[in-house]
Amino acid sequence: MNFEVSPPDQVLWIWRTLEEAGFETWIVGGAIRDLMFGRPAGDWDFATKARPEEVMAAFRRTVPIGVDHGTVGVLAADGTLYEVTTFRKDVQTFGRRAVVEFAEAIETDLSRRDFTVNALAWHPGRQELLDPWNGSVDLSERILRTVGEPAERFAEDLLRVLRALRFAGQFALTIDEGAWQALLAAVPELSELSAERIQEEMMKVLSQAERPSIALGLYAESGVFGALYPEIDVGSDAPAEDPSGVPVVDAAGTASGFARSLLACDNVSPTRPLVRLALLFARVSATDTRSGSTDTRAGTSDAKRSVIEGLMERLRFSSADTRRVAAVSASISPAPPADDSVGLRRWLHRVGPEHFSDIGRAWLADARVEARVGEGEGVDAPSTKDSEMGVTSTGAVIHRIREIRAILRSDPPLAIADLALDGADLKELGLTPGPQFGEILRYLLNEVLERPELNNRKDLAALAERGGFLGAHPSTES
Repeated sequence: MNFEVSPPDQVLWIWRTLEEAGFETWIVGGAIRDLMFGRPAGDWDFATKARPEEVMAAFRRTVPIGVDHGTVGVLAADGTLYEVTTFRKDVQTFGRRAVVEFAEAIETDLSRRDFTVNALAWHPGRQELLDPWNGSVDLSERILRTVGEPAERFAEDLLRVLRALRFAGQFALTIDEGAWQALLAAVPELSELSAERIQEEMMKVLSQAERPSIALGLYAESGVFGALYPEIDVGSDAPAEDPSGVPVVDAAGTASGFARSLLACDNVSPTRPLVRLALLFARVSATDTRSGSTDTRAGTSDAKRSVIEGLMERLRFSSADTRRVAAVSASISPAPPADDSVGLRRWLHRVGPEHFSDIGRAWLADARVEARVGEGEGVDAPSTKDSEMGVTSTGAVIHRIREIRAILRSDPPLAIADLALDGADLKELGLTPGPQFGEILRYLLNEVLERPELNNRKDLAALAERGGFLGAHPSTES
């Protein structure tokens, strides 16, 4: 089948270099699939008859990404890294990663792919599309079908269960009935996957799809959330769907909490996957579903933060991402007090001003869901009715965000590090270093949260004296 593609010059350079060296080479996978969907090509990957050592000999700058599995990275002149992989065949599978041998033909390589829409190869010299599994037909009919027997494909690598849900959501595909039933049967085995692979798939859903709610809805429908993310409360009622397949309302005709979270994710840019994750994790339960115990702080920010931190640590997120997502998700609800600068400063101190931009995005995302499902009073007029996340209409949220930004522009002291007086100053005032220093600084911060204008050395020293701290702990230093 002829198929015209105009790849970047560096892609043609890699292909031509290998072909001129005598190695049959094809462009495979996601780039061809994306182009057939009418979307910009993602990663340009190559499948070649050349062995890894032959690929490395053909190019000056290479990276041994996975030589044992046949993959070498080739660095183009612009610094882009392209993956070149030797034709392969599976010889043994364990439900995680396959043991492979090198193959002689591209058809053998394509036969080990997961789905027909990914089992495509294109030859630049002949402008030929190789499609032995009719993936182009499935693309045109919007069907996601496995290459070969579904149960065997999922058993070979359980990650394909999650990939199926991601592709179905990202490209608005209907999963073939046989594949769906095999997928459901494989869900209980997903705990065998490594935490890193589970995390990576979730982040691909959140960073690649314009509407992650579709794939996440399939996570819920298939039982994947229960198997891998038991902390997330998806609710007991399966939500109805809008024409695009996104869950919107529950059996009572109103937006369920879980459906709200999914739709709110759609209202955040794919460039902000951690904000989307925070919205999803806003549905965590305070009950430890693994032990059955319930956090006595249920419903509080501390309880939610603790559960989210545990979930993210289990999935091997970085410490920085864990702190960020936990802080944002736990702070989405309840909303801060309105029209109260003192209360807003205290709220900023509690959640951390560095997280406010993300929290504001989450509020806006949820308010837009309220406008969509018709529970608010419009997108511009403030509403007296709280939404799921604790905020009101879009207009009210924007007003709140502007209030808080105005406070932040005034650069108020919001943490002990912002105080105009520190431990060295306390020593100069005659105090002995010790645990009381922390007590004094917390006291002073509490005072300046009320009255930021007192944040100067003279007034803070006077506050410390009035608080009974000065003179009570004379310094022993001479």
